Amino acid sequence: MRRSALARGMAAVPLSALVLLAGCGGGDAEEAGATSSAAATSATSTSAPGTATPSGSDPEGAGGAQPSTFPADTSPDTGEATAGEGPTVVTALRVGDQDGFDRVVFEVSGSAAPGWDVAYVDAATAEGSGEPVDVPGTTFLRVTLTGITNPYEAPEVTEVGRGAYPGQGGPVQGVWFDSTFEGQALAYVGLDAERPFRVYALTGPSRIVVDVQD
Repeated sequence: MRRSALARGMAAVPLSALVLLAGCGGGDAEEAGATSSAAATSATSTSAPGTATPSGSDPEGAGGAQPSTFPADTSPDTGEATAGEGPTVVTALRVGDQDGFDRVVFEVSGSAAPGWDVAYVDAATAEGSGEPVDVPGTTFLRVTLTGITNPYEAPEVTEVGRGAYPGQGGPVQGVWFDSTFEGQALAYVGLDAERPFRVYALTGPSRIVVDVQD
């Protein structure tokens, strides 16, 4: 298990630099230049992609701890879930084109942060049946989010729709959100080639972010 790439990048930044950068203004890096995707027609429910990050929350990728270089590789990346209030259901999925990388965001309800297990796999297959799923690309990152509330346990929260979410013209060709089963949500990120990636969690709202280098 390798450490989260963001954590490695933060270790190299002096505390004084973090304090200075934290005071600087900046827009929401996820929303800037990022076009939110819509669920496939076959999806049973849809998220509300495109909604701006709430005021006062951590902007995706805009924190002062972000290093100037891309601290990533192609090794599997895992992280532990953290406790919080309310059900943890995947409610939105966004794909954005950033400067030097593509970003995939999984937003969840509640204040807990899911764990994750992200790794390259040979094929994209559905949970349970093992049938191939229709995600664009020739190389696949399997994204497993752990500590997720099963949808039937929180019927008041609408889960993001099962299906395909298109890329925005960068290395991410598209994303397939498969399902949530026994506390784990499964998705695949389809790429044009095997590329370095990094994974980290943000709060307010809770999100898991996967960045893939151009």
